[in-house]
Amino acid sequence: MIKRLFALAAMAGVLSACTTAAITPATSPIEMRWKGKSAGAFFARYSPPYSDVTSSSQTVYNWRGGFKRIKTQSGGSANVSCSAQITVDTEYRITSIQVVGDRPGAKGPSYCTELLTQD
Repeated sequence: MIKRLFALAAMAGVLSACTTAAITPATSPIEMRWKGKSAGAFFARYSPPYSDVTSSSQTVYNWRGGFKRIKTQSGGSANVSCSAQITVDTEYRITSIQVVGDRPGAKGPSYCTELLTQD
């Protein structure tokens, strides 16, 4: 019985060290560039989506684009593209962009970031 109480007290001490504060994930450079903007402007610039799924208040578009041959940092060349899921609200404004397929870029680790953050 004493062992159980001791174990319970130890577990309570461990759990009390945990915090319940919500941690907001960092916004990606791609979302910083496109969140709140028109999905029409995105698709006009980079190509239309290849599929979508609509729920009552949002639509998720599956998009692939940016097909290109680039010079890599190591001096070679590579065929690259970018794939993403783009969520829009009822007003056709982008609420999130989640990259689902990426390659190393010409200047860094993400071709999608290089492509989708250009002005």
